[in-house]
Amino acid sequence: MIDKISLMTVFPEIILFVMACVIALIDLPVKSPLRTRTYVVTMLTLAVVSALQASIASGGATQYAFGNMVVSDSMGNWLKCFATVAVMLTLLYGRPYASQRDMLRGGEFFTLSIFSLLGMFVMISGNNFLVTYLGLELLTLSSYALVALRRDHSTATEAAMKYFVLGAMASGFLLYGMSMLYGATGTLDITSVFNAISSGSVRHQVLIFGLVFIVAGLGFKLGVVPFHMWIPDVYQGAPTSVTLMIGGAPKLAAFAITMRLLVEGMLPLAIDWQQMLIILAVGSLIVGNFAAIMQTNIKRMLAFSTISQMGFVLLGVVSGVINGNSLPFSTTAYSAAMFYVITYVLTTLASFGVILLLSRDGFESEEISDFAGLNQRSPLYAGVMSICLFSFAGIPPMVGFYAKLSVLQALMASGSEMHIVLAVFAVFMSLVGAFYYLRLIKVMYFDSPLTASTVVASTDVRVVLCINGALVLVLGFIPGGLMALCEQSIRQMLGT
Repeated sequence: MIDKISLMTVFPEIILFVMACVIALIDLPVKSPLRTRTYVVTMLTLAVVSALQASIASGGATQYAFGNMVVSDSMGNWLKCFATVAVMLTLLYGRPYASQRDMLRGGEFFTLSIFSLLGMFVMISGNNFLVTYLGLELLTLSSYALVALRRDHSTATEAAMKYFVLGAMASGFLLYGMSMLYGATGTLDITSVFNAISSGSVRHQVLIFGLVFIVAGLGFKLGVVPFHMWIPDVYQGAPTSVTLMIGGAPKLAAFAITMRLLVEGMLPLAIDWQQMLIILAVGSLIVGNFAAIMQTNIKRMLAFSTISQMGFVLLGVVSGVINGNSLPFSTTAYSAAMFYVITYVLTTLASFGVILLLSRDGFESEEISDFAGLNQRSPLYAGVMSICLFSFAGIPPMVGFYAKLSVLQALMASGSEMHIVLAVFAVFMSLVGAFYYLRLIKVMYFDSPLTASTVVASTDVRVVLCINGALVLVLGFIPGGLMALCEQSIRQMLGT
């Protein structure tokens, strides 16, 4: 029998599931090309869920439910809250774009977005291998359908097929790794796996074999080298509103399962997964930055940028452990990685918001040349985009600078020669990456515009986009509050 505490622990998930079904029914008689009624109910649902998650996270309590298969802690609840806000902004920015391209013939865009968010929630709360995997599959299946939502568009259909095939392979890697760990430890519970590994009674060779497949699956979900090639193809081929849905909130869920599986479940094997993550991080910084330089399509450029940014996140995860022992500053290192991924998603939302604004009916603003002279056409949106690009590049005073600095400080504080070398290498790669960000700023401010048309946006989109861009700037000046929140969340996670 399910107890009351278990039901309350997953209450936000229950709300999402019930409302997804209700919204599907509400949408049936809707005729508006913008699906206004469906959109309003969806946004109200997400607003309630985000407020509920923030309230639960502020309480600071850690609860286990359904036989320890689900965990509710501060880190997970804050990530759920930020993921919900990210999906809200994605729907706000993407609805006009989707309507112009006949993607709102039904309410699937909204219901699939809620189901993908529900998958993220399950991933973030999973304290059991199967629960984590079920959440992952719910997210990915919803994402496949979203990418193919523009059914009459061959490029989107091709992107969906690539995503499906590579995603299925990655899910197979992750599931096979979990099955190996289950065979070695005799349990699917992440906490019990940690205890079994710590006891030293499990064959190390079997554990490493399973660990390799799990890291490969996580690498695909994070989009890091060498599991990265779906990122540029799907980012470019998917409708831009869906690209934002894939490139925003799911990164928070991917970070969460990385922490659950590697830190909470397999910390005694840190010396092994640390070496794997270093290779993935270095490869991601090299391939991501140098490949982005050669791109002329802005969505593809930001895809390779994502690969390099996730390399930085992995450096933060790596710096929390050295020589197999958790250091006293593990909290600082992991919180730096959490801060990085949150601010990255915030910046991504604003940057793609500008791209969606520039896209008009029958015209995709996807080439770098499409941004030529944007400052002359719309100084406001050129300014927002510039703030985002400066933040991606790690130029002060944007929040991206502090995010990179916090990761580099964590690397340097370990005192390990390898980590110091990684920090220097990361700085050099950041200098390389600054080129393609600054190139786009040069195009916006110094090139002649290709069209004299002005950028038109509704009041709600314009206001939220400005707030979004302002946060990227303001958090660079006063990052202490968000960083303290991340540190408190990580400290609670490590202490339970």
